Amino acid sequence: MSETPLLQVRGLTRRFGARLGCGDVSFDLWPGEVLGVVGESGSGKTTLLRCLSGGLAADAGAVWFDTSAGGARDVLAMPEPERRMLARTDWAFVHQNPRDGLRMGVSAGGNVGERLMAVGGRHYGRIRAAAEDWLARVEIDAARIDEPPRAFSGGMQQRLQIARNLVTGPRLVFMDEPTGGLDVSVQARLLDLLRGLVRGMGLSAVVVTHDLAVVRLLAQRLLVMKDGHVVEAGLTDQVLDDPQHPYTQLLVGSVLQV
Repeated sequence: MSETPLLQVRGLTRRFGARLGCGDVSFDLWPGEVLGVVGESGSGKTTLLRCLSGGLAADAGAVWFDTSAGGARDVLAMPEPERRMLARTDWAFVHQNPRDGLRMGVSAGGNVGERLMAVGGRHYGRIRAAAEDWLARVEIDAARIDEPPRAFSGGMQQRLQIARNLVTGPRLVFMDEPTGGLDVSVQARLLDLLRGLVRGMGLSAVVVTHDLAVVRLLAQRLLVMKDGHVVEAGLTDQVLDDPQHPYTQLLVGSVLQV
């Protein structure tokens, strides 16, 4: 393991008027590590993810990322153009609704190719070949490369969004309920795919979900959030098998009773 965390979060806080979105959240994320963030709706996990990824301005705190070129930089203090480039290169974001992460009027191959072009790709043949390769890697028939995403099922759209995000080889992926809204059988297939890609590419990831089975499968470490605060943190199996905080016990118990 690297001696330097890939991501260092310190005191991250965001309020919405009198309501706390997330409060004084701190953690380190190491290269190749997947961190799960769980909690009920309104617990603050999505607010935390949006603040981490630059989609929402934080009121306080720092998010230090170990950039490829310049070492650790506070993302919250970066100029907006630099942060946008980071989002196209070292970072990726997988939305719960794939329509939020895809260009629905552009072909499947175009969706994948656009991200390559955003980082300087110009050779049409190479871009198309990379798109075909990634469609195959996410189990989409390369013969459908010229079809629009709206012709695909929800599960295929999610896999296409994953291909679009990973084609540039990011080092950190943010995932917001990546299997939410999918049928159970489709969820299982997608989880297997994600686990294989994350491990095969050595990716780091922050995965927000309400589904404990998702973090059990994907994440090595876990944060449990309630009312904007992290109430428990630790190794995933340890937290889920021996929860210490009453709220975590309630979460785990509700799953066991189903």
